[in-house]
Amino acid sequence: MKGKLFVISGPSGSGKTTLLARVLSSVGNLRFSVSYTTRPMRGGEVGGEHYVFVSREEFEGMIERDFFAEWAEVHGNFYGTPGEDIERWTRGGVDVALDIDVQGAARLRGAFPDAVFVFVVPPSIGILEKRLRDRKSDADGDISLRLEAAREEVERARDYDYIVINDDAADAAAKIEAVVLCEREERPDALSGSFAATLAVSRSARRENVYGPSFLRGFGVG
Repeated sequence: MKGKLFVISGPSGSGKTTLLARVLSSVGNLRFSVSYTTRPMRGGEVGGEHYVFVSREEFEGMIERDFFAEWAEVHGNFYGTPGEDIERWTRGGVDVALDIDVQGAARLRGAFPDAVFVFVVPPSIGILEKRLRDRKSDADGDISLRLEAAREEVERARDYDYIVINDDAADAAAKIEAVVLCEREERPDALSGSFAATLAVSRSARRENVYGPSFLRGFGVG
């Protein structure tokens, strides 16, 4: 049976990369598709593991060769998802996880209509600002731009199948794991004892839980 595609998005500083790493370490038959980017490598990152770091010229050449399933320019840098890996792995029955921005996710919806989209967000814009400052990798001006972009991204969270509020990393990672296992329910071979955890987010409840006026006001939108 063909594998599923799980698309994880969220504002810069939401913790989505950390959460996805936890899920990948605990869920079997789930592979991470490494994106390409032109942004500089940050401290602690490993080329080929977190991203494939290339020059702007190299990236533009890849665009011309239709190398990417999707690509976007975010905060002045290019990011792109290689299409060949997704097709090869899912054809082989392997589920694939992507960590991409809302622009890239929007472009993937047409190409992969059966994909599952998960949006990760911190509890408030104030907490997001603290996380951005604590990681000490962005100048004040860059942080302001990222906070403004976060407000716009939260407005687009309505397009996602699931929304996970990252207040506690362990709890948020467990919710994403539950989403993956729930979406595999039609495939009994993929289930395990960990599926006993209750699915904490669902399509039917997401608007009530996430899109309430108080939540949106916390991001200055709505």
